[in-house]
Amino acid sequence: MELNSEIPTAPPRNASTVVLLRDTPDGLEVFLVKRHGLSDVLGGAYVFPGGKLDSSDCLLDPMAHLDQEPAQLHAALGEQHIDIQTATGLYVAALREAFEESRVLFSHDMDSARAALLQDKAKPFNQMLAELQVRLQTRNVLPWSRWITPRMPSITHKRFDTRFFVAAVPHEQEATHDNHEATESAWLAPRAALEQYWDHTIELAPPQIMSLAHLTRHSTVDSVMQAARAQLPPLIQPESFDEAGTRVVCYPGDPAHSVRQQAIPGQTRLMYRNKRFEPVDGFESLFA
Repeated sequence: MELNSEIPTAPPRNASTVVLLRDTPDGLEVFLVKRHGLSDVLGGAYVFPGGKLDSSDCLLDPMAHLDQEPAQLHAALGEQHIDIQTATGLYVAALREAFEESRVLFSHDMDSARAALLQDKAKPFNQMLAELQVRLQTRNVLPWSRWITPRMPSITHKRFDTRFFVAAVPHEQEATHDNHEATESAWLAPRAALEQYWDHTIELAPPQIMSLAHLTRHSTVDSVMQAARAQLPPLIQPESFDEAGTRVVCYPGDPAHSVRQQAIPGQTRLMYRNKRFEPVDGFESLFA
Protein backbone atom coordinates (compact mmCIF):
# COMPACT_ATOMS: atom_id res chain seq x y z
CA MET A 1 0.00 0.00 0.00
CA GLU A 2 1.61 3.22 -1.16
CA LEU A 3 1.55 6.37 0.92
CA ASN A 4 -0.06 9.35 -0.82
CA SER A 5 1.62 12.74 -0.62
CA GLU A 6 -0.92 14.84 -2.52
CA ILE A 7 -3.14 17.33 -0.72
CA PRO A 8 -6.45 17.77 -2.56
CA THR A 9 -8.48 20.95 -2.42
CA ALA A 10 -11.81 19.44 -3.42
CA PRO A 11 -14.39 18.88 -0.67
CA PRO A 12 -15.12 15.28 0.35
CA ARG A 13 -17.77 13.43 -1.68
CA ASN A 14 -20.74 11.81 0.03
CA ALA A 15 -20.51 8.03 0.16
CA SER A 16 -22.03 5.00 1.89
CA THR A 17 -20.63 1.63 2.91
CA VAL A 18 -22.24 -1.42 4.48
CA VAL A 19 -20.58 -3.59 7.09
CA LEU A 20 -22.28 -6.94 6.42
CA LEU A 21 -22.35 -9.24 9.43
CA ARG A 22 -23.30 -12.80 10.31
CA ASP A 23 -23.23 -15.05 13.36
CA THR A 24 -21.32 -18.35 13.22
CA PRO A 25 -20.63 -21.07 15.79
CA ASP A 26 -17.20 -19.47 16.24
CA GLY A 27 -18.55 -15.96 16.67
CA LEU A 28 -19.15 -12.78 14.68
CA GLU A 29 -17.92 -12.51 11.08
CA VAL A 30 -17.75 -9.59 8.66
CA PHE A 31 -17.85 -9.63 4.86
CA LEU A 32 -14.92 -8.04 3.01
CA VAL A 33 -14.36 -7.59 -0.71
CA LYS A 34 -11.04 -7.04 -2.46
CA ARG A 35 -11.06 -3.99 -4.71
CA HIS A 36 -9.91 -4.53 -8.28
CA GLY A 37 -6.22 -3.79 -8.54
CA LEU A 38 -6.86 -1.08 -11.14
CA SER A 39 -9.41 0.74 -9.00
CA ASP A 40 -8.45 4.36 -8.39
CA VAL A 41 -9.72 4.11 -4.81
CA LEU A 42 -7.99 1.55 -2.56
CA GLY A 43 -7.10 -0.73 -5.46
CA GLY A 44 -6.14 -4.20 -4.17
CA ALA A 45 -7.30 -3.49 -0.60
CA TYR A 46 -10.01 -5.34 1.30
CA VAL A 47 -12.95 -3.10 2.13
CA PHE A 48 -16.59 -3.21 3.12
CA PRO A 49 -18.95 -2.98 0.11
CA GLY A 50 -19.70 0.64 -0.68
CA GLY A 51 -19.24 3.64 -2.94
CA LYS A 52 -20.09 7.23 -3.62
CA LEU A 53 -23.58 8.70 -3.51
CA ASP A 54 -25.10 8.89 -7.00
CA SER A 55 -27.59 11.62 -7.90
CA SER A 56 -30.13 8.91 -8.75
CA ASP A 57 -30.00 7.64 -5.15
CA CYS A 58 -31.69 10.83 -4.00
CA LEU A 59 -34.42 10.54 -6.65
CA LEU A 60 -35.89 7.21 -5.54
CA ASP A 61 -39.50 7.61 -4.40
CA PRO A 62 -39.26 6.82 -0.66
CA MET A 63 -42.98 6.33 -0.21
CA ALA A 64 -43.03 3.62 -2.88
CA HIS A 65 -39.67 1.95 -2.26
CA LEU A 66 -38.60 2.41 1.38
CA ASP A 67 -40.06 0.96 4.58
CA GLN A 68 -39.46 4.06 6.72
CA GLU A 69 -40.37 7.72 6.44
CA PRO A 70 -37.54 9.94 5.15
CA ALA A 71 -37.73 11.96 8.38
CA GLN A 72 -36.93 8.81 10.37
CA LEU A 73 -33.91 8.07 8.23
CA HIS A 74 -32.71 11.66 8.54
CA ALA A 75 -33.02 11.55 12.32
CA ALA A 76 -31.14 8.23 12.60
CA LEU A 77 -28.12 9.68 10.80
CA GLY A 78 -27.95 12.56 13.27
CA GLU A 79 -26.78 15.07 10.68
CA GLN A 80 -28.99 18.11 10.99
CA HIS A 81 -27.01 20.07 8.40
CA ILE A 82 -27.98 17.80 5.48
CA ASP A 83 -31.42 17.81 3.90
CA ILE A 84 -33.84 14.91 4.15
CA GLN A 85 -33.44 14.00 0.47
CA THR A 86 -29.68 13.59 0.84
CA ALA A 87 -30.09 11.56 4.03
CA THR A 88 -32.53 9.24 2.27
CA GLY A 89 -30.17 8.98 -0.69
CA LEU A 90 -27.35 7.83 1.59
CA TYR A 91 -29.48 4.89 2.72
CA VAL A 92 -30.37 4.08 -0.89
CA ALA A 93 -26.68 4.27 -1.85
CA ALA A 94 -25.82 1.82 0.94
CA LEU A 95 -28.49 -0.64 -0.18
CA ARG A 96 -27.58 -0.25 -3.85
CA GLU A 97 -23.88 -0.79 -3.21
CA ALA A 98 -24.64 -3.83 -1.03
CA PHE A 99 -26.49 -5.34 -3.98
CA GLU A 100 -24.06 -4.28 -6.68
CA GLU A 101 -20.88 -5.34 -4.85
CA SER A 102 -22.06 -8.29 -2.74
CA ARG A 103 -25.32 -9.42 -4.40
CA VAL A 104 -27.22 -8.91 -1.13
CA LEU A 105 -30.65 -7.31 -1.49
CA PHE A 106 -32.36 -5.84 1.54
CA SER A 107 -35.95 -6.09 0.42
CA HIS A 108 -39.32 -7.26 1.72
CA ASP A 109 -39.82 -8.95 -1.67
CA MET A 110 -36.45 -10.62 -1.35
CA ASP A 111 -36.34 -13.83 -3.36
CA SER A 112 -38.19 -12.89 -6.53
CA ALA A 113 -36.82 -9.33 -6.61
CA ARG A 114 -33.21 -10.44 -6.13
CA ALA A 115 -33.50 -13.04 -8.89
CA ALA A 116 -34.97 -10.49 -11.29
CA LEU A 117 -32.34 -7.87 -10.48
CA LEU A 118 -29.51 -10.35 -10.92
CA GLN A 119 -30.93 -11.40 -14.28
CA ASP A 120 -31.03 -7.89 -15.73
CA LYS A 121 -27.88 -6.05 -14.58
CA ALA A 122 -27.89 -3.55 -17.42
CA LYS A 123 -30.75 -1.43 -16.11
CA PRO A 124 -30.17 1.19 -13.41
CA PHE A 125 -30.98 0.07 -9.86
CA ASN A 126 -33.78 2.62 -9.41
CA GLN A 127 -35.41 1.69 -12.69
CA MET A 128 -35.47 -1.98 -11.77
CA LEU A 129 -36.94 -1.23 -8.35
CA ALA A 130 -39.72 0.78 -9.98
CA GLU A 131 -40.48 -1.86 -12.59
CA LEU A 132 -40.55 -4.65 -10.02
CA GLN A 133 -42.34 -2.53 -7.40
CA VAL A 134 -39.70 -3.49 -4.85
CA ARG A 135 -39.71 -2.00 -1.35
CA LEU A 136 -36.26 -1.82 0.25
CA GLN A 137 -35.70 -2.70 3.88
CA THR A 138 -34.00 0.01 5.93
CA ARG A 139 -35.10 -0.89 9.47
CA ASN A 140 -32.28 -3.38 10.00
CA VAL A 141 -29.61 -1.39 8.15
CA LEU A 142 -28.36 0.94 10.86
CA PRO A 143 -25.97 3.91 10.85
CA TRP A 144 -22.77 2.89 12.67
CA SER A 145 -20.18 5.64 12.13
CA ARG A 146 -19.20 8.47 9.84
CA TRP A 147 -15.68 8.80 8.42
CA ILE A 148 -14.30 11.84 6.60
CA THR A 149 -11.00 11.52 4.75
CA PRO A 150 -8.38 13.81 6.35
CA ARG A 151 -7.30 16.96 4.55
CA MET A 152 -3.85 15.40 4.21
CA PRO A 153 -4.90 11.95 2.97
CA SER A 154 -2.55 9.01 3.33
CA ILE A 155 -3.62 6.54 0.63
CA THR A 156 -5.76 8.15 -2.08
CA HIS A 157 -5.93 11.71 -3.36
CA LYS A 158 -9.74 11.49 -3.34
CA ARG A 159 -11.68 12.49 -0.26
CA PHE A 160 -14.96 11.01 0.97
CA ASP A 161 -17.54 11.69 3.65
CA THR A 162 -18.60 8.08 4.18
CA ARG A 163 -21.48 6.81 6.29
CA PHE A 164 -20.85 3.31 7.60
CA PHE A 165 -23.98 1.18 8.10
CA VAL A 166 -24.17 -2.21 9.84
CA ALA A 167 -26.53 -4.99 8.81
CA ALA A 168 -26.96 -8.74 9.12
CA VAL A 169 -27.00 -10.60 5.82
CA PRO A 170 -30.47 -12.12 5.38
CA HIS A 171 -30.38 -15.87 6.07
CA GLU A 172 -31.79 -16.67 2.63
CA GLN A 173 -28.96 -14.90 0.79
CA GLU A 174 -25.29 -15.52 0.16
CA ALA A 175 -22.88 -12.62 -0.13
CA THR A 176 -20.34 -12.81 -2.95
CA HIS A 177 -18.14 -10.38 -4.90
CA ASP A 178 -19.25 -9.05 -8.28
CA ASN A 179 -16.06 -9.99 -10.23
CA HIS A 180 -15.98 -6.45 -11.60
CA GLU A 181 -15.26 -3.81 -8.96
CA ALA A 182 -14.29 -6.55 -6.52
CA THR A 183 -12.24 -9.61 -7.51
CA GLU A 184 -12.27 -11.61 -4.26
CA SER A 185 -14.27 -11.75 -1.05
CA ALA A 186 -14.16 -13.41 2.35
CA TRP A 187 -16.10 -13.83 5.57
CA LEU A 188 -13.70 -13.29 8.45
CA ALA A 189 -13.86 -12.73 12.17
CA PRO A 190 -12.81 -9.10 12.78
CA ARG A 191 -9.67 -10.18 14.66
CA ALA A 192 -8.82 -12.77 11.97
CA ALA A 193 -9.03 -10.06 9.30
CA LEU A 194 -6.63 -7.91 11.30
CA GLU A 195 -4.29 -10.87 11.80
CA GLN A 196 -4.21 -11.43 8.04
CA TYR A 197 -3.41 -7.75 7.59
CA TRP A 198 -0.61 -8.03 10.14
CA ASP A 199 0.76 -11.08 8.32
CA HIS A 200 0.74 -9.15 5.00
CA THR A 201 -1.87 -11.53 3.56
CA ILE A 202 -4.36 -8.76 2.86
CA GLU A 203 -4.26 -4.96 2.68
CA LEU A 204 -6.52 -2.74 4.76
CA ALA A 205 -6.97 1.02 4.91
CA PRO A 206 -7.09 2.85 8.27
CA PRO A 207 -10.93 3.13 8.46
CA GLN A 208 -11.22 -0.64 7.98
CA ILE A 209 -8.46 -1.30 10.54
CA MET A 210 -10.14 0.87 13.16
CA SER A 211 -13.64 -0.42 12.37
CA LEU A 212 -12.55 -4.05 12.59
CA ALA A 213 -10.80 -3.37 15.90
CA HIS A 214 -14.03 -1.78 17.12
CA LEU A 215 -16.04 -4.84 16.03
CA THR A 216 -13.78 -7.21 18.00
CA ARG A 217 -15.53 -5.86 21.08
CA HIS A 218 -18.76 -7.57 19.96
CA SER A 219 -19.38 -11.31 19.83
CA THR A 220 -22.74 -11.34 18.00
CA VAL A 221 -24.64 -9.46 15.33
CA ASP A 222 -27.27 -8.52 17.92
CA SER A 223 -24.61 -6.89 20.09
CA VAL A 224 -23.47 -4.70 17.19
CA MET A 225 -27.03 -3.78 16.27
CA GLN A 226 -27.93 -2.89 19.85
CA ALA A 227 -24.88 -0.64 20.05
CA ALA A 228 -25.85 1.05 16.77
CA ARG A 229 -29.38 1.68 18.05
CA ALA A 230 -28.12 3.05 21.37
CA GLN A 231 -26.41 6.15 19.98
CA LEU A 232 -26.10 8.38 16.98
CA PRO A 233 -23.17 7.43 14.71
CA PRO A 234 -19.93 9.09 15.88
CA LEU A 235 -18.10 11.43 13.52
CA ILE A 236 -14.52 10.28 12.94
CA GLN A 237 -12.50 12.93 11.15
CA PRO A 238 -8.89 11.72 11.20
CA GLU A 239 -6.11 14.26 11.32
CA SER A 240 -2.77 13.32 9.80
CA PHE A 241 0.68 14.80 10.18
CA ASP A 242 4.33 13.84 9.81
CA GLU A 243 6.36 13.16 12.93
CA ALA A 244 10.10 12.62 12.56
CA GLY A 245 9.55 11.57 8.97
CA THR A 246 6.73 9.14 9.79
CA ARG A 247 3.11 9.69 8.76
CA VAL A 248 0.73 9.59 11.72
CA VAL A 249 -3.05 9.43 11.54
CA CYS A 250 -4.80 10.33 14.78
CA TYR A 251 -8.44 10.11 15.81
CA PRO A 252 -10.74 11.98 18.22
CA GLY A 253 -9.48 11.60 21.77
CA ASP A 254 -5.81 11.54 20.78
CA PRO A 255 -3.65 14.26 22.43
CA ALA A 256 -2.74 15.58 18.95
CA HIS A 257 -6.33 15.66 17.66
CA SER A 258 -8.42 18.82 17.73
CA VAL A 259 -11.38 16.90 19.23
CA ARG A 260 -10.67 15.78 22.78
CA GLN A 261 -13.58 13.37 23.24
CA GLN A 262 -12.88 9.84 21.99
CA ALA A 263 -15.29 8.70 19.26
CA ILE A 264 -14.66 4.95 19.17
CA PRO A 265 -12.94 2.61 21.66
CA GLY A 266 -9.35 1.50 21.36
CA GLN A 267 -6.28 3.11 19.82
CA THR A 268 -6.37 6.80 18.88
CA ARG A 269 -3.56 6.79 16.33
CA LEU A 270 -1.87 4.72 13.64
CA MET A 271 1.64 5.17 12.25
CA TYR A 272 2.81 4.32 8.72
CA ARG A 273 5.62 1.83 9.29
CA ASN A 274 6.78 -1.24 7.37
CA LYS A 275 4.71 -0.09 4.38
CA ARG A 276 1.46 -0.27 6.34
CA PHE A 277 -0.46 1.48 9.11
CA GLU A 278 0.28 0.10 12.56
CA PRO A 279 -0.77 0.94 16.12
CA VAL A 280 2.02 2.64 18.02
CA ASP A 281 2.34 -0.08 20.68
CA GLY A 282 2.06 -3.17 18.49
CA PHE A 283 -0.69 -5.45 17.21
CA GLU A 284 -2.28 -6.42 20.54
CA SER A 285 -2.77 -2.77 21.45
CA LEU A 286 -5.55 -2.65 18.83
CA PHE A 287 -7.70 -4.60 21.26
CA ALA A 288 -6.79 -2.85 24.50
